This record gives sequence, structure tokens and C-alpha cells, in this order.
Amino acid sequence: MNKELVNDTSITSHDGVEALAREVLASSESGQMIPVPFSARPGFDLNAAYEVEAILKRLREASGHKAVGRKVGYANKAIWRILKLESLVWGHMYDDTVHYADNNSTTLTIANARSLKIEPEIVFGWKTSLTSDNLDARAALEAIDWLALGFEIIDCPFPGWQFQPSDFVASFGLHAALVVGERIAVRPESIAQLVDNLSYFKVRMLKAGGLIEEGSGKNSLRSPALCLAELADAIAKRSPTEPLTAGEIISTGTLTAGHQLEKGDVWTAEVTGLAVPALTLTLA
Repeated sequence: MNKELVNDTSITSHDGVEALAREVLASSESGQMIPVPFSARPGFDLNAAYEVEAILKRLREASGHKAVGRKVGYANKAIWRILKLESLVWGHMYDDTVHYADNNSTTLTIANARSLKIEPEIVFGWKTSLTSDNLDARAALEAIDWLALGFEIIDCPFPGWQFQPSDFVASFGLHAALVVGERIAVRPESIAQLVDNLSYFKVRMLKAGGLIEEGSGKNSLRSPALCLAELADAIAKRSPTEPLTAGEIISTGTLTAGHQLEKGDVWTAEVTGLAVPALTLTLA
């Protein structure tokens, strides 16, 4: 760790922000921790975090990888006031971190892991460019091509999983991988029912066949569809030149607590009240 960087009051200058992005990238590629969260460094805030996120996207694309979608964080309004957030936050996902499960079961290997957790989420495929904000659940679903059950694998580079929203944004949204189950087409005639189902469906997380936790669609901003609408609104306000575009994959926030994920673990998510099949992941 460069001690001068930690104490640099100009950390949000262009050079300072780029140095942070390279620090995140080096940590991700080596599996090393970042001892001091960025939020503990002078002058760092959410605006600087999104600058770091944009530089990370540029660096990843320069190395030959494509941004294929976005994941959300803090999809819970109850904590926004505590954390001084006006909306949820997000980070990009990439072509080498998004995986599709054949027959809704897959074995995954994650290189350079530090401290993994697994989260069940609803994943959407965006079908159209959209710049409108103030969407409701139905309007958001009208912009969707498909939905699926997914596993978001997160990996925290900060000791003890201690971080603030700005640290989350500046560290790939803690994103290590996304596993996408069978994609179910969203047809116009099904949207009205989906609006209800996405609020009330239940999910069960099982480890080696044993029940660990039950969750609900309500845990993702009262509905993953409402989470989609909030994401579109947040992006329109913060990054109006980079709206959600056709083909993007959106992971809409965890439906349960995140659970520690170790090599050899076998996790299954089962859903009732929503027509998506169970999904199983083995960590090799």
C-alpha cells in the first residue's frame, strides 16, 4: 500500500482517481486485500467512486473484455437515510464474469478469491434503449426481454467486510461472478401477472440440501421490477449519457442475506410463486 496515496488530499484528482482504479484492478487480479477502504481516505465520496468505476470499465475494455450489464447494490430504502443515499448504486459486469448454467446447474471456479459470498437474485435481460425515468414496475417490465433466477457471487477486498456505498461502487460492486439460470421470456400478456408475482414470490436457499434461509421478492426494493425502475431512474440522473441499452443484463439485488461460499459448497435456490426453475451452483 502506498502510504502517500492514503493520505493524499488530492485523491479525487484525475491522477488520484486513476490510481485508485488501478489499485482495485491489481487487488482483483492478485487476490490481495485493500487494507484501507477508500471511504476512509480524505476527500473520497460517491462521485469519486463512480469516476473510479468508469475508469475500471475503460481499463477492462482496453484489456479485451466487454461490459455486458449492471448489478445493483443497496436495494433497500430502509438503509438509504442511514447511509445518506438518494438511490441504489450500481457497477458493471463483464463478459468473463457472467456465466450461464446449462440445465440450471453449474460448477464454477473463481480465481484469486478473497472472501466470497453467494446471493440469490432475479436477473433481467433489457431489450430496448430507454432514457425515461420515473418508471413504474409495469413500464420497467415492458422494457424486458427475459428474466431468470441467478446467483450473484460477491467478493469483498476490504478487511472484515467493512465498507461504505462509495467503496462498493469503486470496487466492481463487489462483483466476482453472476450465474444465470434458464431465461424465461417476458411476453406482453404476462406482464400484469408478473407485476404481482415479483412482489410476492418466495425463495429458499439450500446448502447441501439443507435449508439455510428463506427470502422474498420484497427484499429487492419491494420487487425486482421496482428495483429495475429505480435503477433506470438513478442512471438517468447520474449518467444520462449511458442509459440502459438493448442486450444489457441486470442483476437486481439479493433476496436473502449473503452467505459465505467455500470451495466444495453446493448451493441451490428454489422459488415458489414465480415460474423459474431451481438453480444449483457448485464452487470448485
